[in-house]
Amino acid sequence: MAESVVGLDTRRDLTFRFRGETISLDRFSPRATLLDWLREEAGAKGTKEGCGEGDCGACTVVLSRLRDGALTYEPVNACILLLGQVDGAEVLTIEDLAEGETLHPVQQAMVDFHGSQCGFCTPGIVMSLFALYHQDAPATYGGVCEALAGNLCRCTGYKPIIDAALTTCIGQPADRFELQAAARREAIAVLADGRDLFVGDEDAF
Repeated sequence: MAESVVGLDTRRDLTFRFRGETISLDRFSPRATLLDWLREEAGAKGTKEGCGEGDCGACTVVLSRLRDGALTYEPVNACILLLGQVDGAEVLTIEDLAEGETLHPVQQAMVDFHGSQCGFCTPGIVMSLFALYHQDAPATYGGVCEALAGNLCRCTGYKPIIDAALTTCIGQPADRFELQAAARREAIAVLADGRDLFVGDEDAF
């Protein structure tokens, strides 16, 4: 049955961008999450698993997609996002932000304002703020709180994190992701071939 479904203008190969390369997967469990692939296959151990059910935000990564020709940055919980859902996107994790020894402005602000204590939740918080950094409107106190609503931190009380965000995400300069936007848009655009992705095996689809 799966083969007949695949024949109806669909494809089985999942394609997305990761670390500057196009990843193509045609054999993976329909139950696999993005977090499974990141930690077990890609070795991206900076993305943490806390609750495993989308509540704590420790696993937050950012998906960059093309919408109306512009790049968007969406924070997602990798622990509950099925791998097939990243089709056509660029996956950005905490390891992608720094350039050599130079931290991304959001990371540097977290250091400067002492926004991390135990550190387990920090990668997810940084990725949420990274997405906020790329929003068109300047950050506000309410906007920062909303951006962090999916990230639990039991150490800091949030004040240093909010201070870091308000300092960094207002009048922020273009980072290297913006400077490379044209090339990234082109790389993401070629992933779309007009066909739907079929994800399934003999047990589930």
